[in-house]
This record gives sequence, structure tokens and C-alpha cells, in this order.
Amino acid sequence: MGESFRNLVVWQRSIELTIAVYKLTASFPDSERFGLTNQLRRAAVSVASNIAEGYGRTTKEEYLQFLGHTRGSSSEVETQIIISKSLGFDSDPLLHSTEELCSEVGRMLNAMMKSLRLKSTVPSP
Repeated sequence: MGESFRNLVVWQRSIELTIAVYKLTASFPDSERFGLTNQLRRAAVSVASNIAEGYGRTTKEEYLQFLGHTRGSSSEVETQIIISKSLGFDSDPLLHSTEELCSEVGRMLNAMMKSLRLKSTVPSP
């Protein structure tokens, strides 16, 4: 692997996603502070955190396992954004860009996991 998880574009984009989620949820109603706001923020933080934790593991299998957790958290964020839209919180233009960023991170995670799986099945010379 490379020098640091910080060099991974998917980790960098997931940090951007987390910041976008925090900015977005700041405009949510106060009644959602311990509900959707808290859930969205925790799931978003989990995306970048699981990438970093998996990167720090010793085997590719462990790394893939954490990337699987990351993908789950990314799906949580996506689902909660859909719920936010359904509840009428979509007046904030940040919601659409946050949703797009979440989709991008999800695609990057899928590609990364596929690449790692292919590398693990190729016999070494």
C-alpha cells in the first residue's frame, strides 16, 4: 500500500462528504438534533474513519472487511439523505451536492474493493 490513508482520494472525498453533511445538518430543524442530524453525522464520520482503520490493518482481507463497513456507512448516509428529502429538508442547495458526493464516494469504494479483490486472486510470481 502507499504511504498513508491520507493519500487515498476516496478518503479525501469522504472527509469532504463529512464536512458537507455537518454543514447540511446545521440547517435541519432543532427537533432533529438527536434524530436524523445525529444519525447522518455519525454515519458520515464512520465512512472516513473506517477507510483509515482498514488501511491500518495488517492484511488485505481485514482492509476489505473495513471497506465493506465503509460501504455500509456510505449507504446509510445515502438513505438518510433520501429521508431528509422526503421530509422536505431539500430546500438547502447543499443537499443535492452532498447526495452527489455520497454517490461518488460509493462508486469509488466499489471500484477500490473490486481492484483489491482482483489483486488478491492473482498468484504472485
